[in-house]
Amino acid sequence: MKRVVITGLGALTPIGNTVDAYWQALTQGVGGAGPITKFDASKFKTRFACELKDFNPQDFLAKPEVRKYDLYTQYALVAVEEAVQHAGLDFERLNRNRIGVIWGTGHGGMGTFQEQTVEFAHGDGTPRFNPYFIPKMIVDIAAGVISMKYGLRGINFAPVSACASSNTALIEAFNYIRWGKADMIIAGGSEAPINETCMGGFGALKALSTHNEDPTVACRPFDVKRDGFVMGEGAGALILESYESAQQRNATILAEVVGGGMAADAYHLTGTHPEGEGAYLGMTLALEEANLSPAEIDYLNCHATSTPVGDASELKAVERVFGQNPRLHLSATKSMTGHLLGAAGAIEAIACVKAVQHNLIPPTINVTEPEPQLSQKFNLTLHQAVATQVKYAMSNTFGFGGHIATAIFKKFEE
Repeated sequence: MKRVVITGLGALTPIGNTVDAYWQALTQGVGGAGPITKFDASKFKTRFACELKDFNPQDFLAKPEVRKYDLYTQYALVAVEEAVQHAGLDFERLNRNRIGVIWGTGHGGMGTFQEQTVEFAHGDGTPRFNPYFIPKMIVDIAAGVISMKYGLRGINFAPVSACASSNTALIEAFNYIRWGKADMIIAGGSEAPINETCMGGFGALKALSTHNEDPTVACRPFDVKRDGFVMGEGAGALILESYESAQQRNATILAEVVGGGMAADAYHLTGTHPEGEGAYLGMTLALEEANLSPAEIDYLNCHATSTPVGDASELKAVERVFGQNPRLHLSATKSMTGHLLGAAGAIEAIACVKAVQHNLIPPTINVTEPEPQLSQKFNLTLHQAVATQVKYAMSNTFGFGGHIATAIFKKFEE
């Protein structure tokens, strides 16, 4: 099996439109929630979200691209370009037949779907659909568009496992490279769900926080008053390649991917297993693949969306895997970014890579009254970043349908 390393990062998040801005905001405990500006949300149960700030796609993309691509694809292209530049990639010097794209999303072009179907419903029944309707909407199109932009003819597909999608993409990329089926893969995910359809649908599920009186503190994982997640949008991109590939082009290696575990709760359409069965299996499989004991993990970026049942069930699984480990720091970066659904795993993987690089663990914010049974058992890294040795970092993501994806990142050593 080949070693798999990370050589480039790109991020477009509600708290920063580049990796550096994102990481700085994470470590400073900056929250991204505020009133929705993308549409009139006055009649919705939840009227706030974690939107991108000061982002104009035309600053990055040509007008024809903006017209042809849904927001989720636009976000993907922006994050990927940063990662490509960060990795110092010159595709003219590389074998493009051996470079792939695996790009996750939970919903794809939901904004386009909403726009086109509403226009049809309000018309006279004549089917006047935009010729780009289907290509803008389908969940695989971002992966395809990325490959077209850079001329990459290797492995190309879009895993869909709801909120575990981009972590699934990373694990798939890790596997294909270590099996020798690709030299390099651009992996990650993007999501653009801040529209009436997604906000209304998740609101009807009672999945969203309704803390409209003060959105800035609405996402509060592990707090006794947590009442649902806060919607976020954006993208995260990572360049994964074989160690040999990175060596041949004298790349700067940021971290190594050493394990991935995928499993299922096999329990409920939207709810996590109350005892965290799938989460336990996913973390255990990732540890086994990395040949690590639980005691070797220094940092766990929890899925922790700020839902009453979900946070508790994840920590039950964490306790089952790790027991009482005072060295293990947990944090919930969604308290700052909100929940980017299919893109969550990608930006949280970036947080893990940066934590490993800088020996700095980002905090969990907004927690004023942690549940006693949780805070007594775990170091939740509340309020402030913590400087400590981080050799191994683990990232959990869970999706509707019971999908589980856990990845492990290691400080790079020759």
